[in-house]
Amino acid sequence: MKAWRLHGVSDLNKDSQPLKAAELPIPDPGTGEILIRIACCGICHTELDEIEGRTTPLYYPVIPGHQVIGYVHKLGQEANRFAIGDRVGVAWIYSACGTCEYCLRGLENLCPEFRATGRDANGGYAEYMVVHENFAYAIPDVFSDAEAAPLLCAGAIGYRSLKLAGLQDGDTLGLTGFGASGHLVLQMAKHLYPSSRIVVFARSPEEQAFARSLGAYWAGNTSDTPPFQAHAIIDTTPVWTPVLAALRHLKPGGRLVINVIRKEQTDRHVLLELRYTDHLWMEKEVKSVANLTRDDVSAFLKLAAAIPIRPEIVQYPFKLANQAMIDLKRKNKKGAKVLVME
Repeated sequence: MKAWRLHGVSDLNKDSQPLKAAELPIPDPGTGEILIRIACCGICHTELDEIEGRTTPLYYPVIPGHQVIGYVHKLGQEANRFAIGDRVGVAWIYSACGTCEYCLRGLENLCPEFRATGRDANGGYAEYMVVHENFAYAIPDVFSDAEAAPLLCAGAIGYRSLKLAGLQDGDTLGLTGFGASGHLVLQMAKHLYPSSRIVVFARSPEEQAFARSLGAYWAGNTSDTPPFQAHAIIDTTPVWTPVLAALRHLKPGGRLVINVIRKEQTDRHVLLELRYTDHLWMEKEVKSVANLTRDDVSAFLKLAAAIPIRPEIVQYPFKLANQAMIDLKRKNKKGAKVLVME
């Protein structure tokens, strides 16, 4: 099978080919596993974190990609949840132990043995992959393959972020950054909290206009002052500067939810400007989002189909995986990027 593999850390400002093409044997599913013939795989900022060394794979080389859509090609022994030909998805959570205190409390995203698809196990930048059947999901028919791919991470992790925000209908929600996850969260929030106003902080006029077209009450830059403060703000940016701005725009008792696996270090000096009175006083909260659970993915897919959510997508042929990484790094195109098998 054809695959793209990451062999180590690269500087995307200098290396335009961080992923290396490979011809590999098709993997064989083990007990309880399924072999998936991949149709497409969403492209996530976490891939940049892997390439640039902010989150480290368990081993090299590894096949990245954790927003996988494909079709069951072969069943391992004792695998019976799906049939040959069923369309399935695989998300960031590749496996968890199932027995630790976190798994038993429904918090498998915090499991010490949590393994991530495309980082700790080979993922979806390939023609085939294997996964345990319990960590695969049936995909609602309302979505095409390419539409479904970003729902598995950008959508599902956005769903978890929205849950952690603790909103009530009528509360004001802020979104800092308006990429693959932000534009899906806005559509969710409009459905779940119809009386709430949503303000969006995005750096480009194009992103701001896109946010308004999806129903944002207001959209501006992170340095701009919105017409009112927010009860909760979800930050999906890779840097620190918007975090301090978001804290200033929170109401007393408000909550900032940081939805990103790693922050880049380019502007970490900004944290030196963190002032208790300006940013944290009045019982403001900061909460991070760590991974996601299978329940998050399943619940979000049902919600997305019911609305239905329509992600803005940009498709790349499989051979242009490296170009997709560069475009994601440079933010050349809006919406969610999807790598499509040829």
